[in-house]
Amino acid sequence: MVAALKLTSLLSIAALASFNQAVASLNFKFILPGPAGSNLFRLIILAALLPVFGTGCGTFIAHRMTQAPNKYPGWLAPSARVVLAFNQKLLSNAPAQYADVGPPAARLHYRIVEPANYQLKVSSTNWVEHGEDRYRFTFRAEVPRTNAWSAKPRGTVFLLHGYGLAEFSMVPWAWQLAQNGWRCVLVDLRGHGKSTGKSIYYGLKESPDMSQLLDQLTKQGRVASPVAVIGESYGAALALRWKTMDPRVGGVVAIAPYVVLSNAVLNICHDFAPLLPKVFIRAGLKQLPTVLNVPSIDLDTTTVLTRHPVTALFVAGTEDNVVPPADVRRLFGEAAPPVDRRTRHS
Repeated sequence: MVAALKLTSLLSIAALASFNQAVASLNFKFILPGPAGSNLFRLIILAALLPVFGTGCGTFIAHRMTQAPNKYPGWLAPSARVVLAFNQKLLSNAPAQYADVGPPAARLHYRIVEPANYQLKVSSTNWVEHGEDRYRFTFRAEVPRTNAWSAKPRGTVFLLHGYGLAEFSMVPWAWQLAQNGWRCVLVDLRGHGKSTGKSIYYGLKESPDMSQLLDQLTKQGRVASPVAVIGESYGAALALRWKTMDPRVGGVVAIAPYVVLSNAVLNICHDFAPLLPKVFIRAGLKQLPTVLNVPSIDLDTTTVLTRHPVTALFVAGTEDNVVPPADVRRLFGEAAPPVDRRTRHS
């Protein structure tokens, strides 16, 4: 679903063609080293083991829902259904950097992938393991060589990962876009990867975080206009929210953004822990707005777009059980209509 002619020309979606072709069989459902709900799966396991019931249980689960995903022990994570494989040494050309943001205080870990020729090649394989489909995508890149855009990038793209993941899940997008002239900013959102932060806020604090990072990069002369954002799942919802708050953000590509947070959480529960009584998760969801001190509707992306419609490119997966195509279509309907440059008057 293309929401804006302006956006398609801005982001040059054709630049992603080879990657999109490789992941077509997944329909963007799990384009990552682990399931999008892996840390929520951990939460579900903890809830199943919880020896208390009633409102105390709901408050406990709500606090776990806001706990920084990088604070969970790794042994609780389920096995990955989809694996991205690439040589991390290639990231040495994009050294780790940090930016202080807040409140609440956090330190964001990020990298900048400059426009260059990375000679990116993609291969894929799939198999069935214990009755479940498994996928592996291998990305091969070379030490970057300068290209036509190295000295003057076409723009800057921020790449925002899904819940419980980190910058690595967006690296292939960065290489592909950088080859086509875009300066790419890979970010570990607060509480994820190597970034600090005790809690997450489902976009409420993360949007100001991103604006502060943009401020700092602008002062350093590291931002080439226009500024665009690509987000996946949790990162897609954040991308849409950030655009409504910061006029500097131009094009947005939202891949499977959740519509109503509670529905997405319950869908993840159904997908990864179908035997767990939903009463535990519903109890946590009921207490979540209280823990975050916000009205419940403020956690939903549909509320964000109803209040401040923005134009974006929405991508849905036909086999996505967490964010079904109908949900993404709903957001598409609530977004601002596309601008047709052929009919726009100056």
